[in-house]
Amino acid sequence: MQASTHLVRGNFAIEISKGRVFPCFGEVKQRSLTLNRNFCIRSGSTCSGSRSGDVSMGAGLVRAKNGIEIAVRSSVKTRSIKAQASGGDIEDLTPFNPQAKSSGAVLPFVGVACLGAMLFGYHLGVVNGALEYLSKDLGIPENTVMQGWIVSTLLAGATVGSFTGGTLADKFGRTKTFQLDAIPLIIGAFLTATAQTVQTMIIGRFLAGIGIGISSAIVPLYISEISPTEIRGALGSINQLFICIGILAALVAGLPLAGNPLWWRTMFGVAIVPAILLAVGMAFSPESPRWLFQQGKIPEAEKAIRTLYGKERVAEVMYELRTAGQGSTEQEAGWFDLFSSRYWKGIPEF
Repeated sequence: MQASTHLVRGNFAIEISKGRVFPCFGEVKQRSLTLNRNFCIRSGSTCSGSRSGDVSMGAGLVRAKNGIEIAVRSSVKTRSIKAQASGGDIEDLTPFNPQAKSSGAVLPFVGVACLGAMLFGYHLGVVNGALEYLSKDLGIPENTVMQGWIVSTLLAGATVGSFTGGTLADKFGRTKTFQLDAIPLIIGAFLTATAQTVQTMIIGRFLAGIGIGISSAIVPLYISEISPTEIRGALGSINQLFICIGILAALVAGLPLAGNPLWWRTMFGVAIVPAILLAVGMAFSPESPRWLFQQGKIPEAEKAIRTLYGKERVAEVMYELRTAGQGSTEQEAGWFDLFSSRYWKGIPEF
């Protein structure tokens, strides 16, 4: 037996199917489902029918009606529903379709962002093969302390960059932060490639460290915010893949060192190329729709969504952004909140 279930409240029309309430947009379309018993719920009326003429379902339907009305009142506050009706009848209802296929247009932008991850791995690994040769060239072949400074300064700069990357991304946007990040990456690579003193090498390594520290914060952030939900996990793992690719590239780049002791300068200098590509690529990449929405730049957010996923998914993604923003009630936390007394109970006493 074919039956339809609808609730009509003013200008809204909600379809009830299998105990769920679905938001719908656009034209109203009749939807039906197969039931052994036929029932419909409308504003101010309840009707039921069955093959056997059993009327015992009336009380259950009234309770279902009350529960549905409560669910609808809480749902329509956060959903935009358009319905058209003529002659008091329910017209067709177009359901919201979250299963639309994603556009592959996001992949080039993910690849551009992963240049930052590759540079992270490259700067970590490049010093391994070059340290012996640059130490001789800079006059510190026996000074293990200074060699240690050259190696560890990169990590010190990465610590600084990782603390500032998130703040810069929230203030200037994701793509602008990538372009700012390219500045210490380019300068650091240039200084290390042309260094004639240990001090210049250390400064260059520190600047490169700041660059990769910022990259470690914003690369996964940007990828997660532009990736479609159905492939977000897969694209998120690409960040780690490119870090490993960067380390491998640094080790391969050191192969000519045995025949050319001055090759270490080329090893450091070649990192300028992906840093420039990162800055140029981000100039043509769309900003994160989530960041634009948080800044109140709705037209720009819709434009970015069209570039990333196609115009057919604008309404869906904007709805997700609105519900995500309304569902977040937690206050922003600062670094000093880590030392709040409410967390002490989770620290074991020895």
